Amino acid sequence: MKGPMQPSFAELFTPKLITILREGYGLRDLRADAIAGLTVAIVALPLSMAIAIASGVGPDRGLYAAIIGGFIVSALGGSRFQIGGPAGAFIVLVLACVVQLGVEGLVLATFMSGFMLLAVGYLRLGTYIKFIPYPVTVGFTAGIAVIIFASQIKDLLGLTLVGREPGELLPKLLALADALPSFNIWAVLLALAAIGIILVARRWAPAVPGMLVAVVACSLVATLAGLPVETIGSRFGGIPQSLPMPALPVFDWERVQAALPHAIGFTLLGAIESLLSAVVADGMTGRRHRSNCELVAQGFANIGSSLFGGICVTGTIARTATNVRAGARGPVSGMLHSLFLLGFMLLAAPLAAYIPLAALAGVLAVVAWNMAEKHAFAVLLRSGPGDALVVLVTFLLTIFRDLMEGIIVGFALGALLFIHRMSQTTAVQLIPEDRADTANGQRSRYEANDPDVVVYRISGAFFFGAASAVGAALENIGAQHRALVIDVSAVPFLDSTAANTLHGVAHKAARRGVRVFITGATPGIQRTLLAHDVREPLVEFRADVEAALQS
Repeated sequence: MKGPMQPSFAELFTPKLITILREGYGLRDLRADAIAGLTVAIVALPLSMAIAIASGVGPDRGLYAAIIGGFIVSALGGSRFQIGGPAGAFIVLVLACVVQLGVEGLVLATFMSGFMLLAVGYLRLGTYIKFIPYPVTVGFTAGIAVIIFASQIKDLLGLTLVGREPGELLPKLLALADALPSFNIWAVLLALAAIGIILVARRWAPAVPGMLVAVVACSLVATLAGLPVETIGSRFGGIPQSLPMPALPVFDWERVQAALPHAIGFTLLGAIESLLSAVVADGMTGRRHRSNCELVAQGFANIGSSLFGGICVTGTIARTATNVRAGARGPVSGMLHSLFLLGFMLLAAPLAAYIPLAALAGVLAVVAWNMAEKHAFAVLLRSGPGDALVVLVTFLLTIFRDLMEGIIVGFALGALLFIHRMSQTTAVQLIPEDRADTANGQRSRYEANDPDVVVYRISGAFFFGAASAVGAALENIGAQHRALVIDVSAVPFLDSTAANTLHGVAHKAARRGVRVFITGATPGIQRTLLAHDVREPLVEFRADVEAALQS
């Protein structure tokens, strides 16, 4: 019987937009998508500017990323409901890149990351992103939330720093502590008002765009009352009323080398964040996204964003969830969200100059609080020492060292923990003379009349983590034994280390004149054993223990 057909290239990489158009897309669907797109655009407008400012660039670059990148993600993506744009998770990486390489280096790193995401998608590596352990994602997400909040303390309190604000957490906190006497009470009140409006709207009027209302209200109060607080206009001179002309980033070999580590970080985090967002959308709608198609869209989106001078683009969980709750029918809502943002920029760009930075800092403070996954963090700390170690190490390395270091070390610890747990599930059972049951539960005819035959049954994954323990148990044979039967019918997987272990056991048995039988091997396991020279005359394969005992 043939296995299931493998999906074709076209099936894997056909955008969901094409799929819904083929299914039939009518005026009612367009109306629903327009309402959802407008709702998401209202949420994305303050967020895109706030994330860009926190990342060390102007607010206009966040809007470029949301407009250009967001449109491409929806048009080419593998999720019906994914909303692309600048994400809070990238603030740490983008800020580090800007500090080291400047805005031109950031644009180049984003451009390079786009091609890396294309390669990851077209090589069909998107399915492997799911192998990142849950404690690692919770740990680095909580770490990013702490860093985002710390980066907003200056604007939340209206502090005036001497020199550039440090990037590392501890030096940053020390510099902020030294600047506390310069705090601006009006900035503090505006930030608290913004946070309060967002929380009240979320609790009592969830349909109201609390973030936009907070920013507009704080802007009106600050302008009409003439409050002495820093605004987008005073720091950045406002935002342009049109998109810039596309242009390739400036690059040469030296710049490429310098931007490469940042591009790799953007690629890894972008892949994780976008696929997590797509999974959230699947859970809310019952649909299934195409992970590799989604990564390809993310790649084109980052290339497009960089050509217009925008920052990194990825799938955004909060805006995607808002899109679903607003009644979106498909990717058209995400494309319209970008067009609405473009309209806002063309018509209302001069008004952005009046937005207080304290209000945007309040918006990001709420974003950081929501990102922290406090309940999941606490559950992992209580679930056992292994998961607690992984989440804590990832969290601490993220906030005190580097995001990439946190992910890599956390992944390595998670892999070691998995190997240890898997090795504990592998068992070797010596079948005694009074209960020699076969793998299918039937009684064997092997009884006490043949004590020179040793029968072992291995159960569980037989791999390098368990090979040593299994090998030590199997070598319990002596010259008085006539035959050794190794039953692997309960082994779902066997790797090269395990095959080499069986090869060594069989050689030792052969030197002592003991026949070795391997029973119950699946075709896949048998191929692995044959590839490592575990074959006749060294061993003899039989269908089950009963057949070996009759030989």
